[in-house]
Amino acid sequence: MQVSSAAQRSRTEYTQRMNRVMDYIDSHLDGDIDLAALADVAHFSPFHFHRLFAAWMGATLGDYVRRRRLEVAALQLAGNTRISVLEVALGVGFGSGEAFARAFKLRFGQSPSLWRAATPQRWAAELRGARKLHQAESNLDQAGHSANGHHDAMSDSQSFSSMQVTLTTLPAVRVAYMRHVGPYGVSVNQFWTGTFLPWCFAQGLLPGASCFGRGLDDPHITAPEHCRYDAMVQVPDDFVARSPASMATLPGGRYAIAPFEGTVPHLTVAWTELLRDWLPASGMKLDGRPLFEHMPPDARYDAVTGVMQCELCIPVQPL
Repeated sequence: MQVSSAAQRSRTEYTQRMNRVMDYIDSHLDGDIDLAALADVAHFSPFHFHRLFAAWMGATLGDYVRRRRLEVAALQLAGNTRISVLEVALGVGFGSGEAFARAFKLRFGQSPSLWRAATPQRWAAELRGARKLHQAESNLDQAGHSANGHHDAMSDSQSFSSMQVTLTTLPAVRVAYMRHVGPYGVSVNQFWTGTFLPWCFAQGLLPGASCFGRGLDDPHITAPEHCRYDAMVQVPDDFVARSPASMATLPGGRYAIAPFEGTVPHLTVAWTELLRDWLPASGMKLDGRPLFEHMPPDARYDAVTGVMQCELCIPVQPL
């Protein structure tokens, strides 16, 4: 048992160090990413770091950085039509438009300009697919709940596209977090209930604190197995995170906020509605901060039906 516990502690420590490395890479995509600097972030020897990174991530450091640069560029091309392709390329660390165009086409099968031009059609197709999947799931839910005497709160209620969205300025929040890597959806819910919430209660942080969920990747661009999600809880200024949690600051600023009530599959559809339907018509655009879900201390969660309450928070700025 002692060996198993020690191995688990070691794996957790490696996970936290690699999370810091991935966060550092994301915040430095516009410049040179030095191996020695990353090794210092991870507190590993520069001599061994490259091999450790490749073994842990299943990709070389160069391949990982290239993937992140292209994924961020794809998001920027789609979400901000007022900056040029060259500006996007330079902003994610490519030295020339030509090198960027070659790498982008190899990754996404089309040029950056065509990707941008096809965004409305691509988003419309994603929105149709999400709505179709939601309708099929709602029909199954209705049948199941009728048989069991339960009713799905979302099956007959709000249309996601009609959610009331408000603009407000939020303060920065100090949080403790754990990261889930893998497909969004049910596995994230299991991560909350089986891992993160028990840790929060053990630390005395719940009940009473706000919780947040932060998806760091767009699942329409990033492969499901690479999608990162942070489960977070607000902590006091003097709180010191203990393994397996880490500390971070959730950025403040201007956000578009939409109330949500439903199950995890419905949550996925709601995000798609907001980003593919509401945002293009809003006169706003995304900025570089991540989207997140806010669960206030009084937010309700029904363990039987899986229905939850939260606020969907989109970082925005004027076009």
